[in-house]
Amino acid sequence: MAQTVKEHPDREEFFMALLKIARMGSPVLVNVARLVDDPMAPEIAHLMADMAETLADSGGVGLAAPQVHVPLRVILFHVPAERSGGEAVPLTTLINPSLTVLDDTEAAEWEGCLSLPGLTGRVARPRAIRYQGYDLMGRMVVRDAEGFHARVVQHELDHLNGVLYPMRLNDLADFGFVEEIRRALAPSPEDP
Repeated sequence: MAQTVKEHPDREEFFMALLKIARMGSPVLVNVARLVDDPMAPEIAHLMADMAETLADSGGVGLAAPQVHVPLRVILFHVPAERSGGEAVPLTTLINPSLTVLDDTEAAEWEGCLSLPGLTGRVARPRAIRYQGYDLMGRMVVRDAEGFHARVVQHELDHLNGVLYPMRLNDLADFGFVEEIRRALAPSPEDP
């Protein structure tokens, strides 16, 4: 496991590490995560740094603490510009997050998960939400999100409540291996 030294504002130097990602079947993924008592605790900053390193290494867009075997209400995510209609959402850390649905009109889209490697499912979720949680400095973060941004946050908050996206599927025909689903959805050569 490679480690590098990084600095965090207002904190001592510490080592960052790649964490092992829990896969479907692990009990930590189906239990409700505990609230964090002190969002500014050094161990939470260390966890978030390790999670950021793990997320960057995985190529994913979001990660919840239970996915790295830590049953705490902590998530981080980012939204690339090409997935958000042009405006990127930078890496965001949320401690003890919650959400409110702003538009309960559902959109069904394909989702993947680092805890279910190689699989995808078409999940219906509300289009627009407001989320809130604390950052590492103990400040409340409140944002409105829609589209892919809203989907990512909802997916990560599900992890804190012991919910994996296959539990939200309306039809198991909308669940399978990524390469098979892509092949099935690809236009045939005969299509104009």
